[in-house]
Amino acid sequence: MRIVIIGAGNVATVLGRAIKNAGHEIIQVISRSMETAQVLADELGCSATSRFAEVDKTAHLFLVAMSDAALNDLKEKFNVGDKMIVHTAGSVSLEVLKDISTNYGVLYPLQSLRKENKNASVGIPLLIDGNSDNAIFTIGEFAKTISSQVSFANDEQRVKLHVAAVVTSNFANHLFCLAAEYCKSEHLDFTMLQPLIQETASRLRDHSPCDMQTGPAARKDIVTLDKHLRILTAYPKLRTVYLRMTDSIMNP
Repeated sequence: MRIVIIGAGNVATVLGRAIKNAGHEIIQVISRSMETAQVLADELGCSATSRFAEVDKTAHLFLVAMSDAALNDLKEKFNVGDKMIVHTAGSVSLEVLKDISTNYGVLYPLQSLRKENKNASVGIPLLIDGNSDNAIFTIGEFAKTISSQVSFANDEQRVKLHVAAVVTSNFANHLFCLAAEYCKSEHLDFTMLQPLIQETASRLRDHSPCDMQTGPAARKDIVTLDKHLRILTAYPKLRTVYLRMTDSIMNP
């Protein structure tokens, strides 16, 4: 397929690499910033532009990897007739594209993507949807060329999964951030916790996370909990999080 990528951030970069590696021809990158468009275009070996009026309509598929807010303004910028166009957002309806083409849908990567990770395109789960059976089939066949994990999810299912993704990824990472800041303040080595983080995550391959819950809250170890809370008196933000998480674990 001939592909135009609209956007030049993390998602556009990682998916662009996966698309190119799958043998598709990326012909153009469009971004509001010509500088970022050119950087990604140079990596993918295609042309770049910051002008939507210059969109290459010889493409078979247009992949939109932009912010949610930018998606809502996209219909004012261009139209591709009956060519397939998809967006990559978790919480935005596919209908946001209905005024841009008669064939549209979603290709949502259920993964946290960072362009710095050169191997990030390997094994990305993709959730797809389309405005017709034919659109769903076309998007699905394309998705299968870049991922072995392709599933259908409509707007409602996708946004619910996005909520779960925020909790498991963004919230978990925020806890890592709080722990790292605490370790730095206490002159402790945060990297000593990395094997623990990896072990906790690896258990999820074979077990329910609820069955794997450990720690003083799960044991209702009041003595240890009190000791921890006294230590955290100097860290009110972390102490509040600790209290709320403890309460959630002890009172499921």
